[in-house]
Amino acid sequence: MEKDDARKLSPLAQHERRKQVIRAHKRGRARSQIAEEVGLSYTAVTKTIARYEQDGAASLAPRTRGRRSGQNCALTEAQEQAIQRTIYYQSCDKRPERLKMQFALWSRAAVMELIKHEYDVELHVRSVGKYLKRWGLTPQKPIKRAYEQSHGPVKPSDAADFSGPGFRVDWKVTIGQHQAACSA
Repeated sequence: MEKDDARKLSPLAQHERRKQVIRAHKRGRARSQIAEEVGLSYTAVTKTIARYEQDGAASLAPRTRGRRSGQNCALTEAQEQAIQRTIYYQSCDKRPERLKMQFALWSRAAVMELIKHEYDVELHVRSVGKYLKRWGLTPQKPIKRAYEQSHGPVKPSDAADFSGPGFRVDWKVTIGQHQAACSA
């Protein structure tokens, strides 16, 4: 049988191959013969048998690979909570512009700058995006009214909307557009 790269198999297929290795081992076959029959390398067969003999059948079950979420992070748990508090609970009072940052809304770049300023930890924009996703924050589209705004010239008839006691409208014409200068 041709040897397959077992890393490219699904976890269930890997588990099935491991069970085949153990069944053949229990029947008394040699490891090199098992490797040939199952299509795994001799090293993979040896490691599978060693895991089975040390920890039993439960050790052969498929497991999630890679680093667990929240492990080996650049920010500590306390730092993460402080950043979340700044963004979540004080977002009405502490927008980025109020913290002397050059952002109007909280974006990945704004959070990245906040982390750099507060904790002197430099993160990539993608890493900040992963933190925000883990915290349950997702990017939002601008509200529909923002797309529907008309940026056309202001008409003198609009001055009636601004008139009232203590409010004066001066009209200036600059480069073909009307500009209202309001004073109280």
